[in-house]
Amino acid sequence: MKIMFSLKQQVHYKAMLLALLLVSFTLSSRPVMSLVPNQCNDQCGTIQIPFPFHLNISCPSISTAFHLSCLNSTTLYLHIGFKTYRVLDFFSDGVLVDFPGTTGCRQYNDLNAFGFTKNDHFGISGDNVLGLYDCEDSSLCKAACETNDLPGCDGNNGGSLGCCYPLSDHSIWHFGDGFSFFSKFGCRGFTSWVVSRGTNTGKRGVKLEWAIPRNISDRICANNADMVNATTIEAGVRCLCKDGFVGDGFAKGASCIKSCIKEGQEAYGKECDGPKHSHKKLVILAGVLAPIFILVSLFLFLCILKRPVKPGILSDGSHIAVQKVQCETERDLIDVLSRIELISSVVHRNLARLVGCCIESGSTLLVVYEYPANGTLEKHLQYSRGQKIVLDWYKRLRIATEIASVLAYMQYEIAPPIFHHGLKSSDYVFLDVDFSVKVSGFALLSSGCRDGHNNYENDVYNFGLLLLEIISGTKYTDMPTVALEKIKSGKLEAIVDPSLYYHEQLITRREQIEIVADIATRCLLFGADDKIGMIDVAKGLVHIAKEGNKKGPEFEETFSNSSLLQMISMSPDSIHVP
Repeated sequence: MKIMFSLKQQVHYKAMLLALLLVSFTLSSRPVMSLVPNQCNDQCGTIQIPFPFHLNISCPSISTAFHLSCLNSTTLYLHIGFKTYRVLDFFSDGVLVDFPGTTGCRQYNDLNAFGFTKNDHFGISGDNVLGLYDCEDSSLCKAACETNDLPGCDGNNGGSLGCCYPLSDHSIWHFGDGFSFFSKFGCRGFTSWVVSRGTNTGKRGVKLEWAIPRNISDRICANNADMVNATTIEAGVRCLCKDGFVGDGFAKGASCIKSCIKEGQEAYGKECDGPKHSHKKLVILAGVLAPIFILVSLFLFLCILKRPVKPGILSDGSHIAVQKVQCETERDLIDVLSRIELISSVVHRNLARLVGCCIESGSTLLVVYEYPANGTLEKHLQYSRGQKIVLDWYKRLRIATEIASVLAYMQYEIAPPIFHHGLKSSDYVFLDVDFSVKVSGFALLSSGCRDGHNNYENDVYNFGLLLLEIISGTKYTDMPTVALEKIKSGKLEAIVDPSLYYHEQLITRREQIEIVADIATRCLLFGADDKIGMIDVAKGLVHIAKEGNKKGPEFEETFSNSSLLQMISMSPDSIHVP
């Protein structure tokens, strides 16, 4: 016999099922798998040769322009036109070469010594920083690039740079120009370093960007890869693996394989398969259970504060946070109850525990979360601008990393993905007694529900705003505009929270703040268009924390009792992209 339920009966039936769930969870772990090697597997000395470069013409490639030669099995050369350049290193978008015909390191080279002419496959990269010698016109010199660590011939600091000019400046030198361009300023020589973005350490040599002509007939990009435009080569393109995949991106190369982090370490391919999330069942107190409704009704400011999540106190003195969700129909309410069931099954150390839910009246739902001991992140950022220091830079870096990691986990580890759509330090980001993060308020809503915030805000963009708030210690209406302008003009210190004493910090700490500001900038510029994923942001912050941990004992001691070095594996399984 088939039994039919009305919508109201379905709501209460769903609530009863939620109330009957028991606490249990299962964990799993897998070993790490190494990257798939390039099909050519060419090597010269200690240098592994990536696609599309190759030694053997029979190896899969795209053009003979990338053919290399290996002298005495130790020294690698690239041939462009009638010039031969010794290869020093490879990058994902370029190759580092020495000056042609040189037998030793020279402090300065003649402006015509490099002898390069741009073509369809190679161009001089904007990542190069030049030290120009004996220039008559000093207007092109940029003091900011003198802070880079640029080694001399002996490997030590390069000493006096003369006139320092980064090609990324674009104000004088433009893509397509050669080095002889600087003779217009009376310069008589130069040396070059490549300084990769996000760092301030240079390598001697000239970086050439490489690309493939767009009009090539063959399909060059692999599955799970996008075609991207080159910067310095007109009509040149490369392939780039999508978020969550690694490889060279080329169909004839290593292609793209799934990437994930398990137990704090990289894993690839099939090692990233498995359960979408750890299975846990949690008791949910639903509308059919009157006691929780009575207790929740005691919470403070429900009608006074027009905020999506409001603080409250239960009769036993326990602090809670309550999210009020109003649905237009009972069908929408059923959808929300299903999402509550999904969220309650997620195990993550930085996800605020969902205590219960109850149907207040009609199609209005109250969702109850734990309220951690240290309250909201906003409160502590405000304290830091007052008379006492609560959040030093290390705590802020850990907080930012934990927030990014839980957002990435919910988007990439859970099926279907769960987005937040309203991240704010005042409402959804809480700090526990040890200042570990607890995030609440992940989107429960269907199209017919509302909870007081914009349901379509982009998580990456909102996280960029939150990073600026963590750096500056405050927020205001035009913060993105003001902050981005300061960062762009090299005046980051103008927006850094005064309580951090930016100029008194060690240089390694200032570098961390600068890199985090760069991540915030990319989130704001590209997050709304989905050009940067939350998993990339999380990995970037974890990398900063790990590198900082290697700098000295103070950083290590600060994080000795945290799981920061396993931030992305806080599931406690992993983050991976399906």
